[in-house]
Amino acid sequence: MADKKYADLFDLSGKVAVVTGGAGVIGTEVCRGLAAHGAEVAVLDVNAEAAERLAQDLEKTCGVRAIGVSGDVASPDSVRDMVAQIVDRLGGIDVLHNNAASKSKNPGDFFKPLEEFDFQVWRDIMSVNLDGMFLVAQAVGKLMVAQGRGGSMIQTASTYGVVGPDFRIYDGSEYMGYQITTPAAYSASKAAVLGLTRHLATYWADKGIRVNTLVPGGVESGQNETFQRNYGARVPLGRMANRSEMVGAVVYLASDASSYMTGQTMVVDGGWTAW
Repeated sequence: MADKKYADLFDLSGKVAVVTGGAGVIGTEVCRGLAAHGAEVAVLDVNAEAAERLAQDLEKTCGVRAIGVSGDVASPDSVRDMVAQIVDRLGGIDVLHNNAASKSKNPGDFFKPLEEFDFQVWRDIMSVNLDGMFLVAQAVGKLMVAQGRGGSMIQTASTYGVVGPDFRIYDGSEYMGYQITTPAAYSASKAAVLGLTRHLATYWADKGIRVNTLVPGGVESGQNETFQRNYGARVPLGRMANRSEMVGAVVYLASDASSYMTGQTMVVDGGWTAW
């Protein structure tokens, strides 16, 4: 018979987990994975309808409580309101996947060359990818300290927060009808997440709050065949990630399986950064 102590390491029963950007490409699958491991889930997303629809599906398929919450992570007032709603409806927060990110309102602006990149678009991206990351971590961390039972935060960065882009993969590559590139604003915002994570990890360590970074590689989400081929040729495993392949890492970081891990960077990139 298996040692129950180890068999239950990934059990999240009795925990309340919050996922920002919860109705997005990675967030949707993470919400499903956390719920499948027993967590009650708050799906936070700017798209209220999508957040509520996913929450209802989680309750039906996983038998856990789940709620959809809509708001703007870049607004301090909105963040405070969202956290208050979660506490009122689910009783507290034990796990945060700080995952929301923006590619700006117009993808065409996001993919412009560096020399033509508009500063307001830079600010818009930073307001979500960095300011929003801080505001949500600040509000949830304050709550976790007050609860007195510790907690786990997982913050989503990117391969391009660790290394520079390989611009050769973008030749002939398209996404949503646009020529793809990675702007400096995205790389800078994601690199900043790594520093923020390390700061929060040491700041809250004595409160039992663990903070780690998830670094996904490129996730397949509608890029054209040229991009997928170019990207796959650059990765040791030979392909882009499936969105579900980030779930195991988040569940690990959320659970007691990673109880002695904080301030660390978990890279799930098919070996991209190993070359």
